[in-house]
Amino acid sequence: MTAPRFTQLVSRAVVLLDANIDTDQITPARFLKVTDKAGLGEALFADWRARPGFPIGAPESAGAQILLAGANFGCGSSREHAPWALVAGGFRAIVSTSFADIFRGNALKNGLVPVVVSPDIHARLVAARLADPALEVTIDLEVQELRARGVPVTAFTVDGFARRCLCNGVDELGLLLRYLPDIERHERR
Repeated sequence: MTAPRFTQLVSRAVVLLDANIDTDQITPARFLKVTDKAGLGEALFADWRARPGFPIGAPESAGAQILLAGANFGCGSSREHAPWALVAGGFRAIVSTSFADIFRGNALKNGLVPVVVSPDIHARLVAARLADPALEVTIDLEVQELRARGVPVTAFTVDGFARRCLCNGVDELGLLLRYLPDIERHERR
């Protein structure tokens, strides 16, 4: 199956610094009845959207594709609906100091790039973004670098297989299907 290619993203960032945001907060349980990604953007932080000043869905966040998140983002249960909802909500990358392991894997399999940075770089990025809401952040997956004005160029790592799939615009099944002629030839032998 094909997926949107992800080589380099330049976007404004939405700041949501709560630590330990779990997948039930990202996508509340009542939205888990679906097996289709369609419409899950409405589920994204559905119970938090009524909070005064909540940034996701606010007019000033429109079009931002990067979420600047607090530590241990995506903890809790392993529901794949969380990255589905984030992607449906327009996000392509999340920057944090840490992610829950299962969430990180689910994110990568669904075209959402989790970028881990040090607490110092995270603090500098937050400060730069708060000082300038129009600040553009670059997530360059090909060279695995984060860049933003006022923040040192920062290297990050993404699993090599996931990175290859994302840069080529293919998911795991799509990659396997590319080898179908070879697989069929092998089976015939």
